Amino acid sequence: MSLDIRSILSAVESHALASGHFSQVNGAEPKSPPTSGITAAVWVEQIGPARGGSGLRSSTARLVLFVRLYSSLVQQPADAIDPDLMTALDALMAAYSGDFTLGDLVQEVDLLGIYGDPLSARAGYLAEGGSEYRVLTITLPLIVSDLWEQVP
Repeated sequence: MSLDIRSILSAVESHALASGHFSQVNGAEPKSPPTSGITAAVWVEQIGPARGGSGLRSSTARLVLFVRLYSSLVQQPADAIDPDLMTALDALMAAYSGDFTLGDLVQEVDLLGIYGDPLSARAGYLAEGGSEYRVLTITLPLIVSDLWEQVP
């Protein structure tokens, strides 16, 4: 079996777009801030064996994606930025907490951190391209069963 990363990334991007909370969903971190609304970006953060999830003949992998939500700090009303971001985050976290297998592309989302850090999000600020964003970065740990064959 091989990692179908293009399909996995596409599924996460499509899922975010289908939520209706984002003006745009990118497959890479944007170089300029959104001028209004919320933008999301998805990319690979880490991959490795899922400790305790591998069998005798194959290794199960833990693929961690970052899903970052961006909102420009230069928009009005400023006190709506965090509530709007949190509403979008809540929709994604609710979806990931359900039976989220990306159309059977992955075994599961590691919600509680059985194989490492759990599904979570961290708020912060990001300065890039001369502009500042308010961001929420979701750590999305995905478990991919029997990815690498173990041959003695």
